[in-house]
Amino acid sequence: METLVKRPIKILRVVTDVALLQDRLAADRIRIEQVLEGLFGGRTPVAPRLESAMQHGLLGGGKRLRPILVYAAGRALGAETDALDSPAAAVELIHAYSLVHDDLPSMDDDDLRRGRPTVHKAFDEATAILAGDALQTLAFDMLARHEHPRTGAMIRVLAEASGRDGMAAGQALDLGAVGGQPNVESLVDMHRHKTGALIRAAVRLGALMAVPETDARMAALDRYAAAIGLAFQIHDDVLDVTGDTATLGKTSGADAAREKPTYPALLGLEASRDKASGLLNEALDALAPLGENGPPLAELARYMIERDH
Repeated sequence: METLVKRPIKILRVVTDVALLQDRLAADRIRIEQVLEGLFGGRTPVAPRLESAMQHGLLGGGKRLRPILVYAAGRALGAETDALDSPAAAVELIHAYSLVHDDLPSMDDDDLRRGRPTVHKAFDEATAILAGDALQTLAFDMLARHEHPRTGAMIRVLAEASGRDGMAAGQALDLGAVGGQPNVESLVDMHRHKTGALIRAAVRLGALMAVPETDARMAALDRYAAAIGLAFQIHDDVLDVTGDTATLGKTSGADAAREKPTYPALLGLEASRDKASGLLNEALDALAPLGENGPPLAELARYMIERDH
């Protein structure tokens, strides 16, 4: 995994033994890659071209932050890593499907994703739509097959986060805002749905593998996830202005070219960075009830606003 400390920021808490935490995060990334690759092994696909398009959209790299959050949140509350594979894979499948559909000509019309042609460019638009659909349904299939007392709750959490009151709603708000002049409050609302909902679901899925929804620590983790979800999107907006295409793996400056509302456009770059740093501090504060089990989640929070892509 990339080096997690890139630019100085104001934080309220210092994490020790960063190298050990980085090794743990890197191991989680390797683990989820193996789980995702395993979804395509040992089977004869009914539609090989569709299967190839699904692999292109899912296995083409990426930070894997959402499944890593599942692992970190689950372990923080006592879950075994092996038990977290299915919910970790499920949340990444939903994320991958959303990217495949977001890139379509009828949405963001992107040609590049993770340094490679988007699925509709590598295959065709109809195949990309079907690949996204299949990735989405595979996510719920994985959870439904996962034997756990709270499987039903996990399916509900992922459905709510990805559906009409979550990620899909956020994308609709995003499309409707193009060319407009929204205020900061409406921008926050859009991104809490489009980006934040799935990040909050990732943390909640991991936690549900260890404790029931009534556990007091669930509320703390939800506050943490809400803060990092918004901070992540603000930093994404900053990178769209300051990053380059080669590093980002997608076209830089695309948001401005499409007249999409962003935090830098409304607040300016430095104010946006300050806002992200403030949200990081909120996230770190929220982890207090987890005690010595909080540092991996704290390190993830830092990475989310310090990454360069």
